[in-house]
Amino acid sequence: MTSDSRSANAALTLSPTVSPTESSTAQPELSAGRVRVGVIGAGAMGAGIAQVAATAGHEVVIADAQPDAIARARLAHAAAMARDVEKGRRQRDDADAVLARITYIDGVDAAHLAPIADCGFVIEAIIEQLAAKQALFRTVDAMVAPDAILASNTSSLSIAAMAGACTHSARVVGVHFFNPAPVMPLVEIIAGLATAAHVADRAEALMRAWGKTTVRATDTPGFLVNRVARPFYGESLCLYEEGSASVATIDWALTSLGGFRMGPFTLMDLIGNDINFAVSRSVFESTFYDPRYRPSVTQQRHVEAGWLGRKSGRGYYHYADAQQGYDARMANQDAVLGQRIVDRVVAMLVNEAAAALDYGLGSPADIDLAMTKGVNYPLGLLAWGDSIGPDAIVRRIDALHAEYGDPRYRAARTLRRVVREGGRLVHG
Repeated sequence: MTSDSRSANAALTLSPTVSPTESSTAQPELSAGRVRVGVIGAGAMGAGIAQVAATAGHEVVIADAQPDAIARARLAHAAAMARDVEKGRRQRDDADAVLARITYIDGVDAAHLAPIADCGFVIEAIIEQLAAKQALFRTVDAMVAPDAILASNTSSLSIAAMAGACTHSARVVGVHFFNPAPVMPLVEIIAGLATAAHVADRAEALMRAWGKTTVRATDTPGFLVNRVARPFYGESLCLYEEGSASVATIDWALTSLGGFRMGPFTLMDLIGNDINFAVSRSVFESTFYDPRYRPSVTQQRHVEAGWLGRKSGRGYYHYADAQQGYDARMANQDAVLGQRIVDRVVAMLVNEAAAALDYGLGSPADIDLAMTKGVNYPLGLLAWGDSIGPDAIVRRIDALHAEYGDPRYRAARTLRRVVREGGRLVHG
């Protein structure tokens, strides 16, 4: 057994004598066998998580209600292993062993999910609808051993609400990967109100054994990354809707001048406008309609029209024939306009990161780590705010509020305190 195998093995092997409801001081014994992993949902995210687990040496069961999704996942796994072999990252025998560890299941009713029953760690990555996730967890909760961990890959929904659907609510935890799961290093660990401390600890240890960087997030709408990132999309959509710039100009400004790896409209097309809009609406509704998170009618219309992005062939850009998405030549590359776009979007992002401090959503270090590792921002937002100057950020936001009269433009308490005290956001 390799050292990686031993660490992954020790990370999540639960004793059959320990209940998830026991205190966090309980120390479950370690058994000789590696935990079996169940993944329910074989879309891009679920398939990616299954690949990560199988690559780490686990036996994996992946299930989906749609046979086509299972077929695509199987092909994606084979293609990923073939690329690894071609690039010299893996021997052919090793690649074949990874694929052999994955079992594919067509169907998510109790009968089809029978092979999940002996999994010690089950993670769902199904449609982002609370009722669907609760129904699935009720089924799985009744099937698996009492000491198995149930995890949700939700990007914004309540972990407490999912746990509430289960008899063993203390074993439910949020384990949020970022797409593509085999590539993106960050995983958010979210404990709900009922989650036992040792369950969150063991889930986090398992993710670290899989080579992931973890941050702890609170069970609030959008958790950490998706909440703090909302202005990247929302403010860019506001700029477009008010006629300040085209989508291509905004993408050009934020990549060429702002240093972001991908512009917001290109990224929304990649994520899928249906998914991105659903997260925005979920955060907005779950924060009781805080105007900072107000969704965009433009994005709603794109979803209604079926312009979902790359997967549908049309989004903010075309992805058919010779037209393949964003091209910088589409943009108005005016430096003054571009810098105005960057200044506004970055100010709102820094403000949202500071608001996360207001509400205790994470430490300064975790917030900046989450945004650089989870969404590849060029700098941690709090450190970025310090480099610009917290006073400059406050002036920009106050100017926007004066111009628009919209309460979405309100400076975070932490920002105002740092300016008042002459401190810093990161060390302030």
